[in-house]
Amino acid sequence: MSNLSQSVVHPGAHLTLHYRLRAGESEIVSTFDGTPATLQVGSGQLAPFLEQCLLGLEEGTHRSFSLKPEEAFGERNPALLQRVTRDMLKQHSADGEQYVVGDVVEFAAPGGGRFAGVIRECGENDALFDFNHPLAGQAVDFEVKIIGVI
Repeated sequence: MSNLSQSVVHPGAHLTLHYRLRAGESEIVSTFDGTPATLQVGSGQLAPFLEQCLLGLEEGTHRSFSLKPEEAFGERNPALLQRVTRDMLKQHSADGEQYVVGDVVEFAAPGGGRFAGVIRECGENDALFDFNHPLAGQAVDFEVKIIGVI
């Protein structure tokens, strides 16, 4: 394998990079003011659509990508607004735990996984949860500086 092919981001590559993710004026995450991130492409450390932006970039590249909602975390799905009974909420809570609008609650998924929802309304008998990704429906800007590729 030539040195050139090793210095280009490819599936399975190990990377050292700085990156920043913004939605509108809100910075979601940035490593530019601290320690660079290290990751392996395809290992799930970055969302697949972000990894796709990296593929083919050469070591030393500093680039920004503007992604529409459908290219990023997807559009908001109204079917992911669900009412959860207080009884079910108690099953997933510590004894006496109280919830308010805006709280994030984790639930066990069938098959052993976990998923989270944000409380949008609290009623006497149930709560309305939003199980959409928090950045669903938003355009995002992804800035990256590739420091090293192995």
